Amino acid sequence: MDELKDIYDRITYLRHKGMKMKDIAALVDFQPSVFSALYTTVIPAFVKNTERGMAPAEALDGALVWVNNVSKRRLLASLPSMKATLMATDVEPEPVRGGGGNPYAAALGSIMARSAEAIGSHAGTYMSYSMSSGSHAMKLEPYMIAPAAGGGYAEVTHNNAYGTTHRGLVMMNGASHIYLVFNENPYPQLALFSVCLRLPMYERPPFLRGIYTCFDYNYNPIARRILFVKLSDSTSADEFAKLNGCLKAREELEGQELAYYDYTCRGEDAVRLCNIPSPTMRIDDLAEEKRLLGSLNAG
Repeated sequence: MDELKDIYDRITYLRHKGMKMKDIAALVDFQPSVFSALYTTVIPAFVKNTERGMAPAEALDGALVWVNNVSKRRLLASLPSMKATLMATDVEPEPVRGGGGNPYAAALGSIMARSAEAIGSHAGTYMSYSMSSGSHAMKLEPYMIAPAAGGGYAEVTHNNAYGTTHRGLVMMNGASHIYLVFNENPYPQLALFSVCLRLPMYERPPFLRGIYTCFDYNYNPIARRILFVKLSDSTSADEFAKLNGCLKAREELEGQELAYYDYTCRGEDAVRLCNIPSPTMRIDDLAEEKRLLGSLNAG
């Protein structure tokens, strides 16, 4: 029964790459309804039961009581072949073409295609925590990371604190970083908003730390610390649409949110530029900008 967790993870991987559940079920010669019950109910219940200290056989019996269409005997007999078949199955992403003679532009398609393959356990729904530009409040904004339909690239959806939804692209640097890139303004305007998340050497991390860059209200670039806390593995657009962003003052926070505020919303957690009144375009302007920023932070 050790195969059950590996089977669950592989099904999740194939679904994230755009493969339909009925097609995965056909590979292992299971009825779609039975295979769906196995994935959505039996294996998650089995894992929870084992985490509570049950022996594997008892844990499986306890999981099977929740469904009436999964045969224990057939399931146990098919586990080795099911795992082997699923592990040998993959989905070839559709390449994103373009780039002309620029090697970086030409490589972007391959980078995005590889990211769709590698996103794996990092796909899902997150709540982000970061400093607000316009107040001393903390922003709470949901993000969803998922392979796009067809598996050609990975995408990210963001519901900001002001009721706007953005969709962008996901790129990965091997196993060390995830980059999320958006255009905050409608095309043809361009206002890049990007997040760089550091991936820890930890399987299924509950949160990710990062830095994000965007424009403030005066169109000055700003970089801030950001924290992504994973809510679930769900990549359902309908479920994500129900999540809203908001602003919270420090006085409204309690428990873990206070720790998130202290991590993301202190003065040292943002690097800013600001407008310089009557610039001379000499080196003295640099010191003047730092003086202005110091007075703003002190206020």
